[in-house]
Amino acid sequence: MSKKKREIPNFHKEIIETHCHLDYLKEKSLEEIFDLSKSVGINKIITISVKPDNFQTVLDLASQYEQVFCTQGVHPHHAKDWEQKTETVLLKNISHKKVIAIGEIGLDFHYNNSPKEKQLEVFSKQLHLAASNQLPVVIHSRDADEETIELLTQYSGALEKKGVIHSFTSGPQLAQTAIDHGFYLGFNGIITFKNASEVREIVELCPLSRILLETDSPFLTPIPYRGQENHPYNLPFIAEKIAEIKKVEVEEVLETCLANSLRCFFS
Repeated sequence: MSKKKREIPNFHKEIIETHCHLDYLKEKSLEEIFDLSKSVGINKIITISVKPDNFQTVLDLASQYEQVFCTQGVHPHHAKDWEQKTETVLLKNISHKKVIAIGEIGLDFHYNNSPKEKQLEVFSKQLHLAASNQLPVVIHSRDADEETIELLTQYSGALEKKGVIHSFTSGPQLAQTAIDHGFYLGFNGIITFKNASEVREIVELCPLSRILLETDSPFLTPIPYRGQENHPYNLPFIAEKIAEIKKVEVEEVLETCLANSLRCFFS
């Protein structure tokens, strides 16, 4: 008989899911996901755009559900799909009251699904758009620390709202640069993985005042549910692990991260 997995803890604190992909979820209905999320304190969910094809999809979700907010942006995997009309649609959509950031943008030199030069061009364009429209950014960076540091340093002064490097798995130099420039680092189920000691070291390095909670659902499901589709209501496991790593009470993590999330996206 298989051992029953531990239930999701409820710390009776308000939580904001700062990064998920609601349009990618398949195992449960959105209504069930929202009910389960609400039951563990999640009252706001940010669903993230990654390509021109889902700009409208995430905007529709945010428009339909009071607790859902969204971003607009082109992920480095899809930088090759950037056209002039992409910018036109993005600029139109970010005027919507439920669009609270530009993202998911950045660089991914691990997979290189788009040419490096195109990634750099599209990342720069979107950083400029965020600065011009006073929106925070949601950044993806993988195997591109040096270039991300360079662009963050270049645009940081113009980005009044800063933003977050989400699903942070990069090195300490990028972490420290981001922190020094006023950005947040987003952590998810990766920090519970056995082989993620380097990411846990970044959690130790990062002040709690610079940490955001996320799941990146449907990906990166935390232990003890790794291997299953991830959902926003798994966030308490992330908060619990951060508390363990930083040797503080989980209530302090939740209260601080809530304030961080509000400051980053809703102020």
